[in-house]
Parts: sequence; structure tokens; C-alpha cells
Amino acid sequence: MRVLGVDPGLTRCGVGVVEGVAGRPLTMVGVGVVRTPSDAELGHRLVAIEQGIERWLDEHRPEYVAVERVFAQHNVRTVMGTAQASAVAMLCASRRGIPVALHTPSEVKAAVTGSGRAEKAQVGAMVTRLLRLDAPPKPADAADALALAICHIWRAPAQNRLQQAVAAHRTLKGRTA
Repeated sequence: MRVLGVDPGLTRCGVGVVEGVAGRPLTMVGVGVVRTPSDAELGHRLVAIEQGIERWLDEHRPEYVAVERVFAQHNVRTVMGTAQASAVAMLCASRRGIPVALHTPSEVKAAVTGSGRAEKAQVGAMVTRLLRLDAPPKPADAADALALAICHIWRAPAQNRLQQAVAAHRTLKGRTA
């Protein structure tokens, strides 16, 4: 399974591609950041993010895209920018028919470190260890993107089984009604 993880942001949008299956060693295929100037017009920034993500999709051909689910913060401006960048990533993947999964920050931290309250440094350290890298990817947005991809690879099989069970239950329930 090849997954593009996206840590959305208007100034720095982390992107990372991981390949592998749950229970086996994973491989980092690529990692980076799509950057936009903070003084640029919002529309131009969103187009730059779209172009950057499209390049990653073209180059790495992921089977899935995992995006960090936007969560409420006190700073509405920050959460709006994150949500807009997130929407661009989902649009790029969906336009190509690539399934998109959303994972919360605490879900990603728990999957990678064992604790949903882990600090950024802990996430970076575990990503480094899990992918057998020489050093944590910089900036933290890049490490977070890899963590999203790892989380998806590890959680997708269980999520798929759960979705299949729910669908089967609904089908069964529909027959008895």
C-alpha cells in the first residue's frame, strides 16, 4: 500500500509518501513541504498548494491519501487556513479517484507513539525509528505527514473490516425488515 500523508497548512503543507503493509517494515518513498508566501493573496496560495500536491500525486502515484482532520482551535484564522489547505488536498485526490481518509491529530499520535498526547518531538522520533531514517524529517510538518501515512497504513485494514461488517449488518437488517 502506498499512502500520501498530508499535514495541511497554508504556509507549510507537509507531504510524505510511505509504502508498506501493517505488520511489516515500512519504507519512506518521499517527504517534503509545499510552501507558500504568507504575504501572497489567499487564492494564489491555494493554487500553489494544489500545484504542489498535484506534483506529488504525479510523481509518487499513491493508492490512498491520508489528511489530518482539522480540529477546533482558539485561533479561527489558523483553523480556516488549515481547513482550506485540507480541502485542496482532498479535492486533488478525489479528482483522480484516489480514496481519502481523515485522521485526527490524537489518532495519528496514538498510532505512531502509543499516546494521543505525544509531543511533536516524540512523533518525529518515532517516525525516524519506524522508517529507519538517519534523522527526523524537518520541518515538523514533514514528519507529521509521514506519521499520517503510517497511521493510515496501520489502521486501514481494521477500518476496512469494520466498514464491511457495518455494510453486511445493514444488508442483513434490510432483509429482515
